Amino acid sequence: MATDSSALAICSGSAAGCWEASADRAAFRFRNAHGGHGPPCSRPVLTCDTPVRKGAGVTPDLPPPSDADVVVLGAGAAGLMCAITAGGRGRRVLVLDHANKVGKKILMSGGGRCNFTNTGTTPENFLSANPHFCKSALARYTPADFIAMVERHRIAWHEKELGQLFCNDSSKQIVRMLLEEAAAVGADVRTHCSIDAIERPDEGRFRLHTRLGTIECESLVVATGGLSIPSMGATGFGYELARKFGHALLPTRAGLVPLTLSGKHLDRLQDLSGVAFEVEARCNGASFRNSLLLTHRGVSGPAILQISSFWQPGDELRLDLLPGHDLPGWLGAQQRDRPAAELRTVLGDVLPRRFAQRLCEAWLPSRPMRQYTPTQLRQVADLLGAWPLVASGTEGYRTAEVTLGGVDTAGLSSSTMMSRHVPGLYFIGEVVDVTGWLGGYNFQWAWASGHAAGLVA
Repeated sequence: MATDSSALAICSGSAAGCWEASADRAAFRFRNAHGGHGPPCSRPVLTCDTPVRKGAGVTPDLPPPSDADVVVLGAGAAGLMCAITAGGRGRRVLVLDHANKVGKKILMSGGGRCNFTNTGTTPENFLSANPHFCKSALARYTPADFIAMVERHRIAWHEKELGQLFCNDSSKQIVRMLLEEAAAVGADVRTHCSIDAIERPDEGRFRLHTRLGTIECESLVVATGGLSIPSMGATGFGYELARKFGHALLPTRAGLVPLTLSGKHLDRLQDLSGVAFEVEARCNGASFRNSLLLTHRGVSGPAILQISSFWQPGDELRLDLLPGHDLPGWLGAQQRDRPAAELRTVLGDVLPRRFAQRLCEAWLPSRPMRQYTPTQLRQVADLLGAWPLVASGTEGYRTAEVTLGGVDTAGLSSSTMMSRHVPGLYFIGEVVDVTGWLGGYNFQWAWASGHAAGLVA
């Protein structure tokens, strides 16, 4: 390819640092462990306070190797899993990350407890221009496989709802587990390492010019994530690299993100910020039943985050405000049993009262139940079952949990994640056009895609 020998310019970063785990530390295990729960196991308990052994931590003065079999760009979920898998095959693996610490998204996920997988993961839980692409990787590394790793490390966990699994203690346990696994296979993980340029001279080995020096490798794995949460260091680096090597990119946008309202739609609801209740959100054939949260700028909550990945400006978005109710039958029973009660009072018994009051002020004029005709009651039922929510936009990448779109899967092998254009080049995790639902699915894609690439890189 004409672009292979040209350098990709990247902004430089801070002084070098690293988390080193060379081959002579292959037997590394955490010591001084304490507390925890789980099934009997010969390995020590790993808690969020478990210290990293001196000598296996930050060693900023130690230069990285100038040559590696595999270089992984990005020390997040996908990148670390790839390093663990490739290292387990005896490959010399170097992981580089420009951030000051590894696994930042892991650390902040799940309110600090990391929703690390979902037991109900299927290909249907993912959005992609090619819905079949994720099937191979997901089939070969399942939630049960990751749970087995978690349990080997004596990390206590629980199921919250809908198959979502969380650490009982802290997300730090997952990061430390991954680092221990990387150490055990001799992977070398470096932070504070920005990339100045990447070349592939004469279609041979990859040459990386980094803040730590020049490094050559046979396989280059891009696990740099998407654009979501730039305050944590998210950049478009992976997309730039994909474009440099001839890959098509699908339009990116924020996913799993709160929606914003404007004008009269915001004016009607803004002072109800903090009110939450269960709804079923529907848009473009997708529907999710979960909590909605009114905010000072619009709407959030799990139901809204889920549906946001299916919504774009101008799309119709409807909410069933009383999911699971036979609304015509329920309203008819209320009219029969409570004829003198006003509609706002009746609705206030099943919805937050402040919201029920506002609903009747702006959408459903309230009067005693006996005054509604059968036709009018059907109209009330129709509105409650398909209340129109007119969103003006989203909160954007600033608060989005994921990035939709990205590297077009048409240019990748679904079984290995390797580029169809450049042998030895791989793309995994969020940088690829595969986006999961809320609830641990995106971590499962990270583990599965990282594992798929690690088996061959």
